[in-house]
Amino acid sequence: MINKEENYLVVWASNDTNKYWYKVFNDLISNWYKAIPINPKEKEILKQKVYNSLLDFKWTIDNIIFVTQPKVTETIIQNIIKEKLKVKNIWMQPWSDNEKSVNLCNENNLHCTSNSCIMIERKK
Repeated sequence: MINKEENYLVVWASNDTNKYWYKVFNDLISNWYKAIPINPKEKEILKQKVYNSLLDFKWTIDNIIFVTQPKVTETIIQNIIKEKLKVKNIWMQPWSDNEKSVNLCNENNLHCTSNSCIMIERKK
C-alpha cells in the first residue's frame, strides 16, 4: 500500500518539531519517500518547497495525508470534491478523521484509509 514511487502530500506540515505533522513529514523524507508539504504559513520544511494549498500542486496527486483536526480534514475533503481534484488515496492519520469525512470519501469514490498511522504502515 505504501509505495516509494508515489507522492505523499502532507497537509499542514510545519517546521514545529513538536507537532505530529512534522514527525510524519520527517519520517517520510528520512526514508526516501516523495513527501510534499502543504501549508500556507511555511515556505520551506526540511529543505523542501512548501505549497500553499493542494490547488498549487500541479502534478498528479497520489496520496494526501491528513494530520489535522477532523473538521479541517472534512473541509479540505469537501474542497477536493468541489475542485474535482484527482487523488489516488486519502490517508487520515489517527484522530484526523470523523464519520463525515470518511462518508464524503466513500460517497464520492475517493479511496481513503482512516485511523491508520502511515509511519507504522510504512514499516510493514
